[in-house]
Amino acid sequence: MKSNYVISGMTCEGCVSSVKDKLLAVEGVDQVEVDLASGEAEIAMHHQLPLIELQKALTNKYGISEKEDVVTETLTTVRQSKFQQLKPLFLIFAYLFAASVLLNYQDWSLSEAMLDFMGLFYIVFSFFKFLDLKGFPESFRMYDPLAKAVPLYGQVYPFLELLLGMLFLMRLQIPFALITTIVILGITTFGVTRALLDKKAIRCACLGTALNLPMTEATFIENTIMLVMAAWMLFPIF
Repeated sequence: MKSNYVISGMTCEGCVSSVKDKLLAVEGVDQVEVDLASGEAEIAMHHQLPLIELQKALTNKYGISEKEDVVTETLTTVRQSKFQQLKPLFLIFAYLFAASVLLNYQDWSLSEAMLDFMGLFYIVFSFFKFLDLKGFPESFRMYDPLAKAVPLYGQVYPFLELLLGMLFLMRLQIPFALITTIVILGITTFGVTRALLDKKAIRCACLGTALNLPMTEATFIENTIMLVMAAWMLFPIF
């Protein structure tokens, strides 16, 4: 008999392999198929095994539940406001805006404040990605077209963010940094928009895998803010 389950906590193909191996080791399990994109697993077994037995086979990093249970859990999650789900992201943005203002309030310049904001944005967001350099590319490629086509791009992306952050804060090669920002965030925004239109349940990789943020309109707004800033700063240069 075959049963469908939902697996939580998976961020990469390594997680898929680990979950599959652990479930196959359970007595009575014949075959396991795991899909990272949907977070679902199809398990073929001799007889229906208790859910608790399957959970014991997995580490604390992963959770397993029947699809019917997940529907109830999802409805409960939807009732939570998007603000609560994305509170960490909003807090980070608030701190970045405040820091940008404080760095320039004595001799106020909007352009300088925007450069500081963009630099701090890249530095902070790259930090979270560096916390899991192995898991980030797998999450990122779920919605970024370039990372999906060229896996190496997802691996170097945190370093690219760090470099751009340093260029903005040190006021070096600003035109290059602005153009690069428009290109890479433009590609990501395209992927985010497509994921939102398709209503896919994808984890946002903007803060790496350290925080489990859902892909929502806030992710689109976050990228759009940076794109508008970069375009506004670049226009007078050319």
